[in-house]
Amino acid sequence: MRIIFMGTPDFAVASLKALIDAGEEVVAVVTAPDKPAGRGQKLHQSAVKQFAVENNLPVLQPEKLRSPEFIEELRSFRADLQVVVAFRMLPEIVWNMPKNGTVNVHGSLLPNYRGAAPINHAVINGEKKTGVTTFLLQHEIDTGNILLADEVEIKETDDAGTVHDNLMHLGAKLIVKTVDAIKRGSIDPIPQSGLINESDIKHAPKIFKEDCQINWEKDTTTVYNFIRGLSPYPTAFTHLDNKVLKVYKTEKELIPHNYEAGKFISDGKTYLKVATLDGFIKLNEIQIEGKKRMYVADFLRGYKSEETIIVP
Repeated sequence: MRIIFMGTPDFAVASLKALIDAGEEVVAVVTAPDKPAGRGQKLHQSAVKQFAVENNLPVLQPEKLRSPEFIEELRSFRADLQVVVAFRMLPEIVWNMPKNGTVNVHGSLLPNYRGAAPINHAVINGEKKTGVTTFLLQHEIDTGNILLADEVEIKETDDAGTVHDNLMHLGAKLIVKTVDAIKRGSIDPIPQSGLINESDIKHAPKIFKEDCQINWEKDTTTVYNFIRGLSPYPTAFTHLDNKVLKVYKTEKELIPHNYEAGKFISDGKTYLKVATLDGFIKLNEIQIEGKKRMYVADFLRGYKSEETIIVP
């Protein structure tokens, strides 16, 4: 089949590469326009564009997905199927164009965790497993008929970054299986409506900066899951000495104490931890406002806090 691939970040590159390695005929790639980035504001190409250029694939970068020029160019490739991985929401004129429709790769076990941040929310909620799902696009976001799915364990030491990488590779394998099954006519799409009650579905809306502040008054496990669910991006944060403190890596300690929730405790040399409702969160990798990310021992050597309680 003639395939048009649509995607932007590294997560999508793995699927594009897998399709090419499997011998599929990818006739064009659609990705985000180049954007200024960095101090010099030089134009930055998406990861998908960089890979496509390296592999001599035609690249389309529309500003508007409904523009007549883009629609005409897209139609000129006569695609039998479109594959979408981590891209923008498509208008019907685009996703309904190929005779076999448009397949999306989503980073959750649908119908749960529909939305823009499925990996983050699954970890934040303390899920023990997640996965990837391929489905056919339709009007409502992430609600189309399911084609295939595969799952992966979420370990207690995983964060959003490690789960992202696991799903990136799992999704690449699954899209190859999905395309092969579509070619052979051996796939039977399953409506999501019959899998779970709509009221029971867990959602995964976009996460904004203001959503990332840590509430230390919750139980230790909830706080621990919140931090790892936002690491390494968009990153949970708190405040220390009126400065923003980003928190990346932690451990949890379920130890009774009499400290006020949110109080920082340290020996001044090797550890820094924060009191929660029923224990502590031990900070391992952090980044104080104006400084680089570092291990706590390195941080303590060069920083003296006015708020931290020093315990011998």
